[in-house]
Amino acid sequence: MSASEDDPEASRSPRVRIKIWVEDDAGVLLSEWRADLLEAVDSTGSIARAAEQLGVPYRTAWQRIHEIEEALGFPLLQSESGGREGGGSHLTPRGRNLVTRFRAITDGLEQVVEQRFVEGLRDELG
Repeated sequence: MSASEDDPEASRSPRVRIKIWVEDDAGVLLSEWRADLLEAVDSTGSIARAAEQLGVPYRTAWQRIHEIEEALGFPLLQSESGGREGGGSHLTPRGRNLVTRFRAITDGLEQVVEQRFVEGLRDELG
């Protein structure tokens, strides 16, 4: 038997979770998921493959990218039509910079919040 089978409370140990996003009055500009989407497009070379990788419909992925571009006023993707070499989409330099800078802000925050939770609250909750 595992520890969680011996002690039903063990499987209920409290955890802290955070979500970080950037928004303006009109809505979300950038979030972890949106950054993941942009990175997936860049690595796969395709909005369709990125959508599949993230388990969302193509239309959802395309709409989110379009929303970000409209809100920011600049293109995030450089797309090329099919043809002999095939088409594809990749982040523009400005799009890549945006994702890189977002990651620089958010990377490590989960660990900071977890440490503060452990030090300040977890013992009270279980």
